[in-house]
Amino acid sequence: MSQLTYQFWGPTKVLFGAGQLNHLHEQQLPGTKALVVISSGTSARANGYLDRTLAELAQTGVKTVVFDKVQANPTKEQVEEGAFVIREQGCDLVVGLGGGSVLDSAKVMAMFAPQPSDDLWDYAGGFTGRRLPLANPGLPWVAITTTAGTGSEVDSSGVITKLDTREKIDVGSPNGFAAIAVVDPELMLSVPPAFTAYQGFDALFHSLEGHISRLSNPFSDMVQLAAITNVGTYLARAVTDGSDLEARTFLAFANTMSGYSMCTSDCTSEHAMEHAMSAHHPALPHGAGLIMLSRAYFQFWIDRHVCDARFVTMARALGKADASEPQDFIEALVSLQEACGVADLRMSDYGIRREDALTLAQNARATMGGSFPCDPAETTDEEIAGIYEAAWR
Repeated sequence: MSQLTYQFWGPTKVLFGAGQLNHLHEQQLPGTKALVVISSGTSARANGYLDRTLAELAQTGVKTVVFDKVQANPTKEQVEEGAFVIREQGCDLVVGLGGGSVLDSAKVMAMFAPQPSDDLWDYAGGFTGRRLPLANPGLPWVAITTTAGTGSEVDSSGVITKLDTREKIDVGSPNGFAAIAVVDPELMLSVPPAFTAYQGFDALFHSLEGHISRLSNPFSDMVQLAAITNVGTYLARAVTDGSDLEARTFLAFANTMSGYSMCTSDCTSEHAMEHAMSAHHPALPHGAGLIMLSRAYFQFWIDRHVCDARFVTMARALGKADASEPQDFIEALVSLQEACGVADLRMSDYGIRREDALTLAQNARATMGGSFPCDPAETTDEEIAGIYEAAWR
């Protein structure tokens, strides 16, 4: 099933490993005044990560302005507000310090700030975006990730929500990569168990989906199997003991590899389906929504027998060494979810109704339609609705 051609463009310089934040000041930073983007929560300050980052930037002579309003599912308005601060303060660099939502916001702020428009959706897709070309190059940005979930430190777009139209979509440009990414697992030691699990499964699904995608190829196979193997080996350990630095390190590696999966392959419709869920229900954590969908989603493809050998390979990578048939993958996946305490998540707890299935299916295809051609085979809206119904609890 794997294609024998691929294109790869990954210009980000990655500083990977425990303690690497301490080496940021040794890098040649592409700016002199930075907007430092963090979440609206307290963790970046409480854990000292913000002060450490500001100190590293100060050592290089970079002045800083802090923007602390990014929420778990970043919105168009939050990104626009950050971009307006960049313009007002004359910043020529953006630094994202946080999880996937913060990094997504930072990279889109960097893209949008130099443009002549005040409306981010002039440069977005979905079903209301105007898809205008960028008038100016984006600003350079630096990613400092504090979670292992999205791979956003090494890809070029961010997921942004437009609440009034219920669009949760990728916004970005082909040149939107970070100049530098700091992947320091010491910054991930403070992530609580449930969110460690949600984020770890998000990284896992990037690679699982990419591995059954029509775009899979030798390069993507390599990084996907590395990610799947490391999540399968280390995620439950990190959930059980958040201070396990070895487990955190290998999860961080898996996360970055899943980011490269998106650069060389792509996610399939499972991600589009979850985006529809959290676009309608913004309190739903992205990783949790993916977990809710996962068994029914992958069972759908197993039942169609479109990539049987790939499911066996993924089952083995997840740790089921004796896997010999596609159904073994579901067993391995459920076993990992049980070990991480997330096997019983329910859509109904977030207000999702079974009768919403077709509405969600249509939203997924309308807003993230580019994911569906990556699927192993074509689907109808009714089939996608059927997956929602099978996953609903």
